[in-house]
Amino acid sequence: MEQLDELVGQARKRRPQPMPARERAVATASALAFLVAVAGLSALIPDERPARAVPLAALVLAYGIARRVTFEIGNGEASPPQLVLIPMLFLAPVHLVPLLVAAGELTARLPDFVLKRVHADRWLHALSNSWYAVGPALVIGLLAPGSPKLAHVGIYAAALGAQALFGLSEAMIVDRLMYGTAAPEVLRAAGWAYRIDAVLTPLGYMVAAVAVREPVAIAGILPVFWLLRTFSEERKQRYAAALELNQAYRGTVMVLADVLEAEDNYTADHCRSVVELSAAVADELGLGYEEKQELEIAALLHDVGKIAIPDEILNKPSKLTDEEFEVMKTHTIEGQALLNRVGGRLSRIGEIVRSCHERWDGNGYPDGLTGADIPRAARVVFACDAYSAMTTDRPYRRALSKETALEELARNAGTQFEPRVVAALAKVVSTWEEYATDSYSDAVRAVLASQPATTPARVPV
Repeated sequence: MEQLDELVGQARKRRPQPMPARERAVATASALAFLVAVAGLSALIPDERPARAVPLAALVLAYGIARRVTFEIGNGEASPPQLVLIPMLFLAPVHLVPLLVAAGELTARLPDFVLKRVHADRWLHALSNSWYAVGPALVIGLLAPGSPKLAHVGIYAAALGAQALFGLSEAMIVDRLMYGTAAPEVLRAAGWAYRIDAVLTPLGYMVAAVAVREPVAIAGILPVFWLLRTFSEERKQRYAAALELNQAYRGTVMVLADVLEAEDNYTADHCRSVVELSAAVADELGLGYEEKQELEIAALLHDVGKIAIPDEILNKPSKLTDEEFEVMKTHTIEGQALLNRVGGRLSRIGEIVRSCHERWDGNGYPDGLTGADIPRAARVVFACDAYSAMTTDRPYRRALSKETALEELARNAGTQFEPRVVAALAKVVSTWEEYATDSYSDAVRAVLASQPATTPARVPV
């Protein structure tokens, strides 16, 4: 859900801006292809109904009103025009329905264009977003023209499937080309939209059955749009609050990272290295977006509790005594306590921070967790933390070579570290060159911006 929140935030920022060249090119290509598809419908579907200007204009206006009721989901929006689309399929010439939908999309956008909430050159999306109407127009126009009939329920179900197929295909192709959105995220967002369509479809056919005899029945659905608009406004307010809260969390992470850097430059540099390694290992393990994002923030803040450790212990140039090591071990608990005071999402990350020194065999600290009881993100951070520490110069020892560090990790796989994490880390470091960030601009800033950390270029070792 958090990634959908982020996609909504990105979409809000884009709308008032002119389309970049890539987005404009993709939108133009999609719009032209849509017009070609409409021309193909005209050739395939017989023209059996008159095109009366007033009823068609009323349908377009009703569609525009429905389209103004928007539920923001990911890069796009869901709305209830299914209640108008279906009557359109039985009241208007079927081959014109996709064009009427496009006209309704433009009608819905006009207030935003006038008030400059959406940049005017985004009108092209009205055509691109109308692709979904081609599917049901094709199925009903060829297989079930005429008035709605109960005997055609199977055809109407096929029409809904064609609507989903055309709409999803357009969304996955266009979103991928425009914004680089992965297909699973498009499907997740579209799932909400098509659930709304599926729920409203039976009502749409009931309205159509009445409207073919009494077209004024279309006006009966307007109160439904008012009710749905009330719900949509509440949803928008919740999104605004969620985005503001997420920004506050990122700001808090930024402050904590800056405090850590001011307190101890080695710890800050080490944390950045662990972020980079953890992000790469997360990709190797196939972690999902939200889990990977929490992992990256935990990697950045896994040593934040060290600000509570006395400097004479933290910066001691020789091996710690047993008593000093017991004090040092409290940094995981201190880190969790610090993040718990922030609350919300950082409390969950605090649980990971607390477990970043738990061993696979149960001999770690502070809770002696074992195996799968240790949060997976903590297992990844623990291994990456150890590798980074071993390959870094310290006042009391020289850095180990990459090969020696990997051998040490492999020797302790199954006891200190999870074997699968060690294997993924070994694969990452054997094919990626170590690299340093002089600032937070790469991996760290990407984490705070809730974007996947920039993947470093592969360099043969």
